[in-house]
Amino acid sequence: MIELEGLTKRYGEKVAVDGLTFTVRPGIVTGFLGPNGAGKSTTMRMILGLDRPTAGDVRIDGLHYEQLQDPLTAIGALLDAKAVHGGRSAYNHLLCLAQSNGIPARRVAEVLDAVGLTAVARKKAKGFSYGMGQRLGIAAALLGDPRILMFDEPVNGLDPEGIHWIRNLMKSLAAEGRTVFVSSHLMSEMALTAEHLVVIGQGRLLADTSMADFIRQNSRAYVRIRTPQRERLLDVLHEGGITVVEAGGEALEVEGGKAERIGELAARNGIVLHELSPRHASLEEAFMRLTAESVEYHAHAAPTAPVPGDWGAGWKGA
Repeated sequence: MIELEGLTKRYGEKVAVDGLTFTVRPGIVTGFLGPNGAGKSTTMRMILGLDRPTAGDVRIDGLHYEQLQDPLTAIGALLDAKAVHGGRSAYNHLLCLAQSNGIPARRVAEVLDAVGLTAVARKKAKGFSYGMGQRLGIAAALLGDPRILMFDEPVNGLDPEGIHWIRNLMKSLAAEGRTVFVSSHLMSEMALTAEHLVVIGQGRLLADTSMADFIRQNSRAYVRIRTPQRERLLDVLHEGGITVVEAGGEALEVEGGKAERIGELAARNGIVLHELSPRHASLEEAFMRLTAESVEYHAHAAPTAPVPGDWGAGWKGA
C-alpha cells in the first residue's frame, strides 16, 4: 500500500505537487493520469525518496522509503528506462541491483526470462532499442519480487505484443494481491488495464475513483438514431416528452439512456429505425472533459501560408 497525505513539492515559486492525499491499495491496478506537467513523475519520485517533499508525507506499507530494508523487496519501480549504465550487460546490471539488496543471483535469470531478454542477457545495454530498455527496466522492478510495483509509462517503445504482455503482467500482479500503480498517456491502454483511477491536474487531485465511476461522472451518455421517417419520429418523441437534437447528416441524438423507450415508441407507431445505438464516452473523452481547465500547454493550429498569386492585403513575400 502507498499512502500520500498532503504531499506537496515546490520549486521556487512553481508548485509541482499541491497537497495530494490518496491511497494506492493492493489487489487492483491503479492508473495515475494527468496532463503533461501535472506532477505525476514528481509524485512518483517523492514516493521513492528521490525528491524530498516540501510538505506532507508519503509512506510505503507504513514506512518512508529510506526506512525500508532491502527496498527492492518492498517496492519495484520503472521511472526511466534509460537509467542504465550502457557499458554493462543486462545480466550484470541486474546482478549489481540484486547484490546490493540481498537478492539471490538466480533471480536475475528468472526475471530476464520473464521479460523475454534471456537471448540478449550478455549484451551491453547501450545497444538496446527503447523497447528492450523498457523490458530491462521492468525486469529490475520485478527483481526483488516486491509487494508493490510502480511503473511510469511502461508501454513506451513496446510493440503490440509487448503492450499485451505488460498489460497482462500488471493484471496478474494485482490478482496476486500486490499493489500496482501505473501512469500512462495511452488512454485506450489504461482503459483495458486499470480498475481504479487517480487523476491530477496542475499538481492537485481531481479524481480518486473507480474506472466505471470516473467515466460515468465525467462523460456524456446518449442514444444515436437514424430513420427514413425522420419527421414522424420527431413528432412521436416530442409527444413522449423526449428531447431530440440534430447530430449532423441524418442522425438524431437523445441525451441519457432511453434506447428501450425510444425503440418501444417507434415500434408502437410503425416507425422503421436504421440505427438505435446507446453511446458512452471513452476514458479519453472523460479525461479530456475533467482536465480541460488543468492543461498547462495548449496547442493551436498553425497558420497557413497564402497561396502564391492570392496574396492578402498587407502580406509581403520574402
